[in-house]
Amino acid sequence: MREAGPLVHCLTNSVVRQITADVLLAAGAAPAMVDHPDEAGDFAAIASGVLINVGNPTTEQVEGMHAAIAAARAADTPWVLDPVAVGGLTLRTDLATDWLRSGPAAIRANASETIALAGTGAGGRGVDSTEDVVAAEPAARDLSARSGAVVAVTGPRDLVVTQHPGDSTNTVPTTRATWIESGHPLLQKVIGTGCALGALTAAYLGAARQAGIADHDAVVAAHAHAGAAGTVAGRTAAGPGSFAVAWLDALYTLTPEEIAGAVTVTEA
Repeated sequence: MREAGPLVHCLTNSVVRQITADVLLAAGAAPAMVDHPDEAGDFAAIASGVLINVGNPTTEQVEGMHAAIAAARAADTPWVLDPVAVGGLTLRTDLATDWLRSGPAAIRANASETIALAGTGAGGRGVDSTEDVVAAEPAARDLSARSGAVVAVTGPRDLVVTQHPGDSTNTVPTTRATWIESGHPLLQKVIGTGCALGALTAAYLGAARQAGIADHDAVVAAHAHAGAAGTVAGRTAAGPGSFAVAWLDALYTLTPEEIAGAVTVTEA
């Protein structure tokens, strides 16, 4: 990913633009925040990856998101859906549900958002999950089978699921599920860490496709990178402020070997 330096087009909420750009730069990608409807489609067509984050949608931004998704599909550019706080609010829930049919490469969400997007729950408390990741696994499998996306559910342990439904040539569904143990509780005390992870996932997807690496592995790598940086930052941070700085520094300095050493990855 660092060698490729992917250009990531982020249509994200106004609260997290700064940290999202900082995370992408620290990890080795190039951020762009272009959400005007007259420009979003053009930019998505040249980007390496696209993030669609519904955290704080405006009418103009939603138009830009529609344009970016259409352009990404036409260009075969991987795009990531981050269904922030779906379930409790009708507009974003309807948007995210409709976009499941538009071929996201990945969906990144917490457990409550995953369950709500699958239509089997009401969502969490705003952006905070009220469900655990294990409870969201059936919903993640269902979302993956229906949308064709890799589904990542974040929590104390992250779960990445890819499920292919059976068809006329293969009547048995195939599933890959990967658990990732890493991170630190202070990640939940810094605004935008989850949203920035969605952008990092788009960066890894863009780089992985250039290298012929599977989308599932790209999503796992993004979560491992963010989680390992959280583990390292938590060793020295006194609180959320120092943790945020240490997390960015770790995203920048960690080697692949150090990332692998700081996480536990289990194929289930």
